[in-house]
Amino acid sequence: MKIAVFRKEHFNAAHRLNNPKWSEQKNDEVFGKCNNPNWHGHNYELIVKLVGEPDPDTGYVYDMKELSDLIKNEVLIRFDHKNLNLDTDEFKELNPTAENIAVVIYNILRPKIDERLEMKVTLYETERNYVEYPA
Repeated sequence: MKIAVFRKEHFNAAHRLNNPKWSEQKNDEVFGKCNNPNWHGHNYELIVKLVGEPDPDTGYVYDMKELSDLIKNEVLIRFDHKNLNLDTDEFKELNPTAENIAVVIYNILRPKIDERLEMKVTLYETERNYVEYPA
């Protein structure tokens, strides 16, 4: 019997979408207002989904307090109220699109969660725009 459990967290961060290999004009054409040289921010909603069989002793797929602490210590402290382009090592050379942020978060958390559990990261950049990894 597999069951999915979800933990939802929130963080705020600024970023600028920009490809340094392109001209300013091309960056403006592709990224529009997201290429603002003075940055812009989002109130990100992060959902981490784990799927597995409940432990016969605890009844848990995963202890949600432990998952909350893991996300806080590995993701929120790293990204909350930061300029992703300037303040984080992960996005010094990587364009901080929602897609890339979701993959980075997944890669941070995946090694710390039992490999028997399936994992998915859903990241809402706005109420209407969100990504999932893996797809």
